[in-house]
Amino acid sequence: MEPFRFHLFVYTQQKPEGVSSCPSKGSLVVLEELDRQIQARGLGGNVQLTTCGCAGLCDEGPIIIVYPAGVWYRRVQPSDVSEIVGKHLLDGKPVDRLIWKDAPAMKAMPAEHLCDAMADQDQAGMLPEHLNQMIRGYMPSRCILTALEFDIFTAVGDGASAEQVSTRIHANARATGMLLNALAALGLLAKNGDDYRNTPDSSRFFVQGSKDNHRNGLLHLANIWHHWSTLTDAVRRGASIPTDRDNNPERTHDFIAAMQHHAKNRAPFVVKALGTAGVRRILDLGGGSGAYSIAFAKTSSDVQCEILDLPEVVPLTAEYVSQAGLSAQVSIRTGDMLRDHFGSGYDIIMLNAVCHMFSEEQNRDIFRRACQALAPSGRLAVQDFILNPDKAGPLHAALFSLNMLVGTDAGATYTEAEYASWMKAAGLSEVRRINLPGPSSLIVGRSKQD
Repeated sequence: MEPFRFHLFVYTQQKPEGVSSCPSKGSLVVLEELDRQIQARGLGGNVQLTTCGCAGLCDEGPIIIVYPAGVWYRRVQPSDVSEIVGKHLLDGKPVDRLIWKDAPAMKAMPAEHLCDAMADQDQAGMLPEHLNQMIRGYMPSRCILTALEFDIFTAVGDGASAEQVSTRIHANARATGMLLNALAALGLLAKNGDDYRNTPDSSRFFVQGSKDNHRNGLLHLANIWHHWSTLTDAVRRGASIPTDRDNNPERTHDFIAAMQHHAKNRAPFVVKALGTAGVRRILDLGGGSGAYSIAFAKTSSDVQCEILDLPEVVPLTAEYVSQAGLSAQVSIRTGDMLRDHFGSGYDIIMLNAVCHMFSEEQNRDIFRRACQALAPSGRLAVQDFILNPDKAGPLHAALFSLNMLVGTDAGATYTEAEYASWMKAAGLSEVRRINLPGPSSLIVGRSKQD
């Protein structure tokens, strides 16, 4: 039994420049209009809208398939969407003029156009597309980051012209139009005439007021981009290159917002992995937004957490803890983990996404002092990106190590063996790795019993 009355598939696979595809013929605009009209007519609970890859029929795109009847529509334009929604989805009567009925032609149509284009490229000695995309990867990234800095997707709202958007973001109208066109080419805006609209993805993830808005946290990546532009000089020097953005209070705010977004989703996995049996006191070093302490406190009213962080971070931490209503269980201490005394008697000391900011020597010292601050049988828990033994992967961890090169004095990502050796040298035993969903893992060591 179908959970939805209708299930629509829209082909949206992007192809190299100059290669025929459904997106190049406007499928993303059609998708946005479908979603808008389905929601406007109250069909969201009965109609499932799904994007899909390529069927090799791009010359006849944009293509929409409507199930359960398996009706194939071809060459669909935004102006056709109202008819499809009104007649087919509301009245149950397919739009005959748009139906592709020639099954033998569909099966016989060549699906080799992309392969042929790639073969032509190879014979001409052209740079392969996968290399081209990697080399030019900064272009779409910078385009999106600039849009986020201007809050363009919020400015577009339910629809706006380039001139209207430029007025709202206080920018040049011509340049704003160029940026909006690039965003439309990336599939993050839909353009119809002079009007731009948000796509389902940009509406959900980049517009202020959306429950899944990621913009505030992503602004941290805009700050990181400026450091990555210094990578050549950082490799030559062997250390980060200072920029005029380093001491900006807004940068700290964006960083903590980004960490909060990631941490609040990962915290339940860390709590489950470590457990709360016998746990009464937790020290959260560099706790940032306090997401991990908050998660532990919510799990057990017997747990008392203490967060240690820098003076510029502590006010932001206090705000997150207060919003969670856990100020009685989660205390905050201003300090520097590289210099200040940790205290004593903790059942768990956490270092979540912290060790990559420091050198090997600094981490060894933190581990040594953390071991001294643990109660008997207490645990030191490090959550971070873990490199393979040869340090040539996984990709995220290897790239993040460069991120630490351009952004810190001596930070890097490290291997499981390195973390284990530092813990054992500090006096911890029973060192083990706990894999978590996502790109990071836990390394946990236990202090000696009395």
